[in-house]
Amino acid sequence: MKASDHVLIPRDILFGSPENSNACISPDGEYVAYLAPFDKKLSVWVRGVREGTARMIAHDPARPISWVAWQGDSRHVLYLQDAGGNENYHLFRAGIDISQPRDLTPGENVRTIPLSIKHRHPDEMLVQFNRRNPELFDVGRIHFESGTVKIDTENPGDVMTWLADNDYVVRAALAQSADGATIIRVRDSADAPWRDLDSIPSKDFVPSIVSFSPDNTRLYAISAKDSNAARLICYDLATGKSDVALEDATYDVSGAFVDPSTNELVAASILRDRLEWVALDDRFERTLLTLRSIFDGDMVIANGTLDGTTFAVRYTTDAGPARYYLFNRVTEESSFLFSDRPALLDYSLAPMRPIQVPARDGLTLHGYLTLPQDVEPKNLPGVLFVHGGPWHRDRWGYDDMIQWLANRGYAVIQVNFRGSTGYGKAFLNAGNREWAGKMRTDLLDARDWAIAQGIVDPSRFAIFGGSYGGYAVLTALAFTPDAFTCGVDIVGPSNLNTLLSSIPPYWKPLIRIFHERMGEDPQFLASHSPLFKAGEIRAPLLVAQGANDPRVKQQESDQIVEALRKNGVPVTYIVFPDEGHGFANPQNAQRFSAATEAFLAQHIGGFLEPAQQADDYGE
Repeated sequence: MKASDHVLIPRDILFGSPENSNACISPDGEYVAYLAPFDKKLSVWVRGVREGTARMIAHDPARPISWVAWQGDSRHVLYLQDAGGNENYHLFRAGIDISQPRDLTPGENVRTIPLSIKHRHPDEMLVQFNRRNPELFDVGRIHFESGTVKIDTENPGDVMTWLADNDYVVRAALAQSADGATIIRVRDSADAPWRDLDSIPSKDFVPSIVSFSPDNTRLYAISAKDSNAARLICYDLATGKSDVALEDATYDVSGAFVDPSTNELVAASILRDRLEWVALDDRFERTLLTLRSIFDGDMVIANGTLDGTTFAVRYTTDAGPARYYLFNRVTEESSFLFSDRPALLDYSLAPMRPIQVPARDGLTLHGYLTLPQDVEPKNLPGVLFVHGGPWHRDRWGYDDMIQWLANRGYAVIQVNFRGSTGYGKAFLNAGNREWAGKMRTDLLDARDWAIAQGIVDPSRFAIFGGSYGGYAVLTALAFTPDAFTCGVDIVGPSNLNTLLSSIPPYWKPLIRIFHERMGEDPQFLASHSPLFKAGEIRAPLLVAQGANDPRVKQQESDQIVEALRKNGVPVTYIVFPDEGHGFANPQNAQRFSAATEAFLAQHIGGFLEPAQQADDYGE
């Protein structure tokens, strides 16, 4: 296809703020809260379900807001906000009467995580926060009207996360034992002693505690103990016995939905090639069937009214914007709220196709292939796009970077290398201490697969990723200098020793997990660190870093850039002073994409949208 015939999707449509997102319905069903831009920053808006007049009730001129939820009184909205990407989130409360928002968890270097917002307890909520000790999360009880925050449950030193029952009593916790196992710890009341309910060995990965039964006598958890894939387990708290509520032989159970009207866990999900929901209550089966019929996308119930009659539902698809609906389960009627990026409907987006890639040792790797539209998929420039984590996975659905790359003419390959989550513990554990070993060669096998299929021209193949994906870029270029034409690294660690020595304080209780998965011996970690093989790197590199990143400090990028420049390797280095672990500000995302687009076009060829003045990124 000629460049003059190709329709480019503008970067400001792909990477600008969504027009609307994160819809949630108030407990009384009268209002919808959502995020929408104000002065180019995502802010909190509220509108009536019936009369539809929208008003902005919370705005931060420095940074977009990314999370919103309702207080149980249906007259106040809660949101989280950090400063410059430092991830020290504070909880704010704003009234739908446009009263001044209030910081409920003030304090320097305090990180707050919502724990429980029960609409039957509209005057208070529970949070996890590390105000007392930066390394540990206690449970705080917030009284909304007074603004007071009291420690409800103090962390004894080993608890990673907590769970409250339906009466707002903290009665379950996940604790880390000395040998690396995870303990599910419970108690019968706020005054009762804690006891161990179960111990999950480290090889079974960290379980999650999900919810209590309506009568608070049973506890649901997701765990891979005694099975390969993580199952939904129901524990009887009196006897300690457990039953399997949902399982799959290959894929982990990935989530659950609790009916807000009954507190019953009525559905759970399994993320295969696409997300699939299973009803656990026969009465919810019809609801699921109707929800699936509304739109052909991966569906998530964002929240529901207190009486359980109305849900706010999000549908995600691979080649279009996310869509939000309100659904009444009594009448089985749905009403469309909005698409998050309706401007995308004017363009042809690329479908995402599930693929399987054989690794060199016979292991099957799952992933996705996204091809440019209207061109023959043969000898294209290609991008191997590597997910972060690494204890995470790529999934089907719209991704702005994937669509941007495909629209620019690149075949995009995503592979869930060993060590990725979602495919059972054997697949996860196969990545232990293999960061620069078999996890890296899995990526090379995905590269070779795309070339063998005739899809990608081996002389025009880039590797691109963020966080662990950025590390994977650096190791690919350092350990196999001729495998890729160029690389793009976003906040990727270059030295595993300095990475582990500078983790956020609240990650220190997890250090045993990091050591088991990554390695502990300094010499071993150095052998898996691309910084010490920087002399082997020859391919051009673009590095992007947030100055306030609490996970991968700027030092990680500084040191690899310095080493490469001393060796005369061409490096484009972009530091965003107002970002952390990624790019939250749309202006920064657009500047980064403009720089990367020019970089890729120069080195592997591809379509290029002319730079705008706002795209100037400096260096």
